[in-house]
Amino acid sequence: MAKPGQSSFRRVLLSRLLLLSVPVLLLGVYLTYRKARSTLLDTARQNLTESAARKGESIQEKISALKANLLTASQAIVLQSQSSTAYQQFINQLAQQLPTPINCVQLSDIQTQDIVSSTCDQSLSVSQQVISQWSSQEGEFSIDPSQIEVTVLPSRSPSTPANTEAETTSNKAQLPILLSAPVYNAEGQLQYALSLCSTLLESKSIKPGSLSGEPGVITQSGKILVHPIAQQVGRNINQEFDSARLQSLVKDAIAGRESFIHLAFREDGQEYLAGYTAIKSPISDQSDQQWIILAVTPLESALSGLQDIRQVLFILTCGLIAASILATLYIARDLARPLEKLRDCALHESQLHSNYRIPHTFKIREINQLAEALDGMFDRLKHWAEELESAWKEAQAANQLKNEFLATTSHELRTPLNGIIGCLRLVKDGFCDDREEELDFLQRADEAAIHLLNIINDVLDLAKLESGKLAVEIERINLRQLLDEVIHLQAISIKSKGLEFNTKDLHEKLPVLADPAKLKQVLINIIGNSAKFTDSGSITVSTRIEPATEQTQPLVKTDDSTSVANVSNRSSNGQITENQGTGELLPAQVVVTVKDTGIGIDPAQQSKLFRPFVMVDGSTTRKYSGTGLGLAISRNLIELMGGKITLFSAGSGQGTTVTISLPLVETKGQDTDEQLDSEPPAQLST
Repeated sequence: MAKPGQSSFRRVLLSRLLLLSVPVLLLGVYLTYRKARSTLLDTARQNLTESAARKGESIQEKISALKANLLTASQAIVLQSQSSTAYQQFINQLAQQLPTPINCVQLSDIQTQDIVSSTCDQSLSVSQQVISQWSSQEGEFSIDPSQIEVTVLPSRSPSTPANTEAETTSNKAQLPILLSAPVYNAEGQLQYALSLCSTLLESKSIKPGSLSGEPGVITQSGKILVHPIAQQVGRNINQEFDSARLQSLVKDAIAGRESFIHLAFREDGQEYLAGYTAIKSPISDQSDQQWIILAVTPLESALSGLQDIRQVLFILTCGLIAASILATLYIARDLARPLEKLRDCALHESQLHSNYRIPHTFKIREINQLAEALDGMFDRLKHWAEELESAWKEAQAANQLKNEFLATTSHELRTPLNGIIGCLRLVKDGFCDDREEELDFLQRADEAAIHLLNIINDVLDLAKLESGKLAVEIERINLRQLLDEVIHLQAISIKSKGLEFNTKDLHEKLPVLADPAKLKQVLINIIGNSAKFTDSGSITVSTRIEPATEQTQPLVKTDDSTSVANVSNRSSNGQITENQGTGELLPAQVVVTVKDTGIGIDPAQQSKLFRPFVMVDGSTTRKYSGTGLGLAISRNLIELMGGKITLFSAGSGQGTTVTISLPLVETKGQDTDEQLDSEPPAQLST
């Protein structure tokens, strides 16, 4: 029962969540709004700066193109024809063919100041100072580009006010340029002035949100040539409302910095955003000065997308507050239910000893994690019990293997020892009829002793391999020669059983890096196994060279029932592995294949063959002797020499195929057998 002064859990939780969530939510909305405004401003500043640079490049390119075209036109032969009709046709054609929009092209007589031909009604006059400079260069039949005079025509007088506010803001900013070039007659005397007027900047209607900006041009001396507000053209920046910022802008631009600035062109405080850059002045008498090119847009235009963001944030804020209130109303119930379920689990702890599991469907992460942790603890206890049971079974299996190995080894050791003792006692006690029979018994004792020595060597080799103390001496050998020696040793025993012994493709030299003694031991063991387990049919030994392939990386699998197509990919704990490409290239491989038509191996038993002390179970193999160490030792030796060994059999009675792969040594030219043995051995250990 609740005590006086205590509030309900749901009410306390509701008030705390609202006190925390609503201010945080409002703060997040405010920061989002500020971030959006900052992003829009940064985008506008960058775009306006780039736009100013593009406008400056456009002015320079247009003036250069007009100069080049005017220079070519002033030297045209048709201007020396003395035909007014030809003059008019020429300037009309010139005005149409120029890539830059032309307002007027005019040919005027220098002496009389009369207009000879023109495409407009206005008069494009040339100053007397320029005419004097042209006259001083008479007699030169070629015109230098420096003779082309470039001046700026006034687009509106500073004292002429705009008729209306609409006219002030809608009048398009222009930069009319007058280019004049002299025309000399055939005698090299100054006769005409060829002039053209073109507008370099003509702003288009800028939609709200556009970040290209309206053009503006200010000379280094501070004179405004182009302005978004046409009434300001011709004024000096010192007369402007925001003169300090404009002067700073001019100074920075002349210093070579391309940047942006916030300006206020009027007393009403309307703010503009401007990007700027500087170019060399194209005016002839101002070649040592610069123009400042601006791209200007109202700040409200740069932030035109902010209104939509404000509306979205307002709707989102209202929705989030409503959702927060609804979530807070239900959270108390959602918190109470999982606590009650955990309480029930604690009160009914007897169920924990059965298969009962705590539910993991809670909506609260911490409680769900607690439930998972409790279940995980019980699962780990069960798992540890299973591991203990599995370890006990493995220990039992290992003990069984040890017993079987001891029994087999004892039998294998006792048999040759009994043979040795029996043969020696027969000779010692004089039961031999003659010397030949004595030698026969001694020969049998010698063979039994050799067999006993081989068994002991196998056990010692396996012990060294497992302890990492067995070393191999790697040297460059001729595998073909080594195979010939092994085949020669095994040929008699194979043919004595009436088996067909096929050796093919063994004529070529196969240089490999290996320990000759250990490799010979492996080959004798593999071919000897084929001879031992084959009663009829044939044994085939062949070689082949496999080209370089992509290196593979083993992926371990623990399923012993996997078909063993590549037993060499078995890890040290007996797990079968598959290969996955790593991108690196393995060198070319020499593959030795030993194939027989013997008793074969059940696929279910093939995964065990390369384990130490293991022989294939079954009555079929009980008549064959052995300790089960040969293949285990062979695999370890081949892997020490950088190779691999695989075994495959289609099943019982279908024969067995064993392949041994070793890296092929690249040779230069024809290597002799002596050269194959010339490299000093390198000792490697496990």
